[in-house]
Amino acid sequence: MELRTRTVEGTDPRLFAEIIQPEGGRSASRPVLLLHGFASSSRLNWHDSGWVGALTAAGRTVLTVDLPGHGRSAAPEDLDAYRPSRIRADLLQLLMDAGVLPLAADNPESGVDIIGYSLGSRLAWEFGATQPELVHRLVLGGGPGTDDPLAAFDLDAARANLAGTGEITDGTTAELLRMASLVPGNNLPVLLSMVEAVRQEPFVPAEAVPAMPVLLVAGDLDTFAAGNAELAELSGQAELLRLPGRTHVNAVTSRAFKQAAVSFLG
Repeated sequence: MELRTRTVEGTDPRLFAEIIQPEGGRSASRPVLLLHGFASSSRLNWHDSGWVGALTAAGRTVLTVDLPGHGRSAAPEDLDAYRPSRIRADLLQLLMDAGVLPLAADNPESGVDIIGYSLGSRLAWEFGATQPELVHRLVLGGGPGTDDPLAAFDLDAARANLAGTGEITDGTTAELLRMASLVPGNNLPVLLSMVEAVRQEPFVPAEAVPAMPVLLVAGDLDTFAAGNAELAELSGQAELLRLPGRTHVNAVTSRAFKQAAVSFLG
């Protein structure tokens, strides 16, 4: 693999991104953009779990980006930087920097495929719906589901808990905060800023539906992805894959998930 790293020009905060090409240089196929989940990173979600290796082995160029406040990207104080609409605009800048934009009218392989996980799936759904000429296919793992877990997040209780002045009684909030605290280097107050920004732009999948084929994947023990069947019905051209015995945490490591995604995007 050939790896190039960069910070995305024209975005503030500066976002850390990578372009990883297969052996032998740029592939003929369109690149694949990978969007990680809440409290994760490109390294944890995509490199360590084998996704980058699987995709480049299949001849695909891979683009990764750490979301604001995650991984090696900046963690600004400005709440606007964490809004889904702002992140989608920054993704357009990333694709421009990477040479994906502008589209080539005479090249049927122009544009991009997107694989998202958890929060990354929500961003991918909305990005595909708003950029139908740019996105060819979507693979959405671990959700996004029709019920956004971040929308029900008890922000006040979580902040009180971090300050040592309160307890969390909501199970979803407790589980999300627990998962975030397990990742070394995570800045929990910054991640709560992202939760606040995401809650100000609720996920309403029926308002903007992607027009391209979609593969929806989740572990059969993943309660965060319970609404996948409803998303498939909204799409009208979606495939569903359930991973036996997998949860929201470990579905992303599934070999069957990787094989299905590579085949679907092929």
